[in-house]
Amino acid sequence: MVPYTSHPNLWTTITPPSSPSDIRKSYKNSINGFAAVLTPNEASKLSDIDEVVSVFQSHPRKYSLQTTRSWEFSGLEEGKQWNQTRKGDLLLKARYGKDIVVGLVDNGVWPESKSFSDEGLGPIPKSWKGICQTGDAFNSSHCNKKIIGARYYLKGYEQYYGPLNTTIDYRSPRDKDGHGTHTSSTVGGRKVPNASALGFARGIASGGAPLVRLAIYKACWPIPGQTKAGGNTCFDEDMLAAFDDAIADGVDVLSISIGRYKTAPYEEDSIVIGALHATKKNIVVSCSAGNQGPTQSTLSNQAPWIITVGASSVDRAFVAPLVLGNGMIIEGQTVTPYKLKKKMYPLVYAAQVVAPDVPKNYIAGQCLPGSLSPAKAKGNIVLCLRGNGTRIAKGEEVKRAGGVGIVLGNNRLFGADLELDPHLLPATAVDSNNAIKILKYINATKKPRAYIIPARTVMHRKPAPSMANFSSRGPNSITPDILKPDITAPGLNILAAWSEASPPTRWEGDHRVVKYNIFSGTSMSCPHVAAAAALLKAIHPTWSSAAIRSALMTSAGLTNNEGKLLTDAFGNPADPFQFGSGHFRPTKAADPGLVYDASYRDYLLFLCNSGVKNLDPSFKCPKVSPSANNLNYPSLAISKLNGTVNVKRTVTNVGGSKSVYFSRVKPPLGFSVKVSPPILFFNHVGQKKSFTITVKARSEMLSTSNKDQYSFGWFTWTDEIHNVRSPMAVSLA
Repeated sequence: MVPYTSHPNLWTTITPPSSPSDIRKSYKNSINGFAAVLTPNEASKLSDIDEVVSVFQSHPRKYSLQTTRSWEFSGLEEGKQWNQTRKGDLLLKARYGKDIVVGLVDNGVWPESKSFSDEGLGPIPKSWKGICQTGDAFNSSHCNKKIIGARYYLKGYEQYYGPLNTTIDYRSPRDKDGHGTHTSSTVGGRKVPNASALGFARGIASGGAPLVRLAIYKACWPIPGQTKAGGNTCFDEDMLAAFDDAIADGVDVLSISIGRYKTAPYEEDSIVIGALHATKKNIVVSCSAGNQGPTQSTLSNQAPWIITVGASSVDRAFVAPLVLGNGMIIEGQTVTPYKLKKKMYPLVYAAQVVAPDVPKNYIAGQCLPGSLSPAKAKGNIVLCLRGNGTRIAKGEEVKRAGGVGIVLGNNRLFGADLELDPHLLPATAVDSNNAIKILKYINATKKPRAYIIPARTVMHRKPAPSMANFSSRGPNSITPDILKPDITAPGLNILAAWSEASPPTRWEGDHRVVKYNIFSGTSMSCPHVAAAAALLKAIHPTWSSAAIRSALMTSAGLTNNEGKLLTDAFGNPADPFQFGSGHFRPTKAADPGLVYDASYRDYLLFLCNSGVKNLDPSFKCPKVSPSANNLNYPSLAISKLNGTVNVKRTVTNVGGSKSVYFSRVKPPLGFSVKVSPPILFFNHVGQKKSFTITVKARSEMLSTSNKDQYSFGWFTWTDEIHNVRSPMAVSLA
C-alpha cells in the first residue's frame, strides 16, 4: 500500500500519459485509498500492483438504511421496569454523555427538532475538528452546540445516477426522509416533554445519552424512480469518505444503521474497512444486524471489531381490538389516528373483492396495488395478508378501492411480530393466529361484520422483550467462528424525532407533518447500543472499544419481564444467533467486573488468518496466524468441530482490586466443555488472567446426522457480585 500522496502516481501506471486524472476522492485522513472512475481493464491492472490490497466496484443497493418507553424499559431511565438495579445511576455517573461525540452515518438530520436543542450545553469540546457543511436548506446556523458537525457525500451516488434530483432530497446534510433524524435522536436527543406520534406513545422523548454531541454524516440517498418507502441507497465511495472524515473529526462513537443485502469479503466492504480504521483510533462502532430475518445467515456487519445489534421489542403496545359480529374480540394494534363511526361494518377477505383480472391464488389476498375492485370493496373493512408489497401500500389500496378500514394480518412467516404504521384510514394489525381466526369467521358466516375499536397505548405488556422476526440471524456467513450478532436492543415500534419534510408513512399521498414518528428495524436498535457505548465511554474514558463491547455483551440479559428466557416472535425459545449475548442492560454494563480486551493488532492477525494481509501496510502477517476462534472475543463460536478444540481467552479485571472469580459452564447439548483453570485470582484492577476452554463432542453426538446444526451454551465467571457471561455456539464437522 502506498501513501495517499502517491495516489496520482498509481493512476498514471494504469492509464495513458494523455489521460486526465479522474480520481474522485482520496481518503487521506485515516483510510489509505482512493475512489476513481475505471474501465474493467484499468481495474484489473490496478489490482495486479503489489501495493494494492483490494480493488472493488462501488454499486448501488449494496447497502440500505435498516423514544419514550425504550430507555425506561431498558433500565436507564427511572420508572417501573423489570430489570432496573439502580435508578438513574448510570446516567448520573456518565453525566448524560456530556462532551462525548457520536457520529451518525445515515441520511441526514432535521436540525429544527427540539430533540437537537443546545440549550444549557457548554462549549464544543476542544478535541472536535469537524465542520458544518452548508447546502440546500442548511446553513451554518443549523449546527449548534448539540449538532456540532454536519457533512454530506454524493460523489459515488452521482457517478452512478447522475446529478441528484433536488426535488427528492436536499443537496445538504438536511434529512428529507426521517430515518437519519430518528436514529440521531435515539442516540442523543434532548428530553422533550409531551412528545408523541399522532397522539400515540405520549411522554418525554429522550435519547439514551441526552447530553452527547452529534456529528452528522449524510451518505445515503433516495433511489431514483422509487418512493421514499422504497428506501435509500448508500455507495461504498461515499461511506468510506464519511468514515475518513469522522475519524479525523474526532468522534468517540459511530452509529451506523446501514447494512448490506449480500455479504462481501472484508476487504470489499466499506463499513468493515472504515470501522477497522475507526477501531485503530479507539472509536466504538455500533452497526445494525439487518432486517432479513428470520432466515439464517442473513447478517450484515459481521466483522469482530463492530458491535452488531439485533432488534427486540419493548413492553408497550398500541391496542386496537377488532370486534367480530359473533361477539369475538380479536386483539390488534395500530398507530393510525383515524377512527370508524361506532357501528358494525361488512368484513371481507381481500381475495373475495379483487378485480376480475386478478388471479385467484394466494397473492389475491394481499391487497397489492390495483388489485381490489372498488365495486366490491367499497364500504367494507378488508382483511389483507402480509407477504408481497409494503404494509402502507396495502392500506393505500384499500383506501383507493373505497374500503372503510383495513385489518392487516400476519402470515405464518411473521408470527406475532406487529410492525405498526400510521395508515391513512382506520386500521389494525393482527398476528398470524388471529388472522386465521378472522378468515375462518369470514368463511363460516353469511354476512360477516366487524368494528375496529380506536387504539390506546398500553404499558407493561408481557412477555417482553422478545426478538423481532425481521432481525437478521447468524451464523456468521463470512467467519463462522465469530458469533454474531453481539447483542439485541429495542427496535420494534420505537418513537423518536422525524423530518418534517417526510410524512409519517413516507408515502407520496400522505401530506401529514409530524415531529415524532414510530418506526421499526435494526436501524432503531443500533443507536440504542451506540448511546449505551457513549455513556460507558464517559464513565471509562481509558477503556478500549473492545472493552466497551465486552462490557455490554457479558452483562446482557437472557430473561424477559416474566422471568422466562427470551423468545422469538412465535413464543419459541430464542438463541444466540438471534440475540447474541442477550438484551442490553446499560446499567449492568457500567460495572462488568471483567472484560475481554482486544487490540487493533489482534484484528490484523485475525485478518491474516482470513487471508486479508495488507489492509495496514505497516503490519506484516506472521507465517502462522491465530485461528479466528482464538480472537479474544466475549463469545465463542466453533464451526465444524472435529475432535477436540482448545480455545484461549484473557480477561482483564475492571472490578474490585482483590477478587476471586469461579467458572460456571452450561455446555451446548452433545458437547463437553472444560474451563482451565476454573478459578481466577486478581490482586489489582487492570490485572489480566488467561484461561483455556476445551470443547469436545460427546460420543452420542458423533453419530448424529444433524452435523450442520448448532448447539448453544454458556460459560460464566462470577465473584458473587458480577456475572460475566459468554454465549457458545458449536457445530460438528
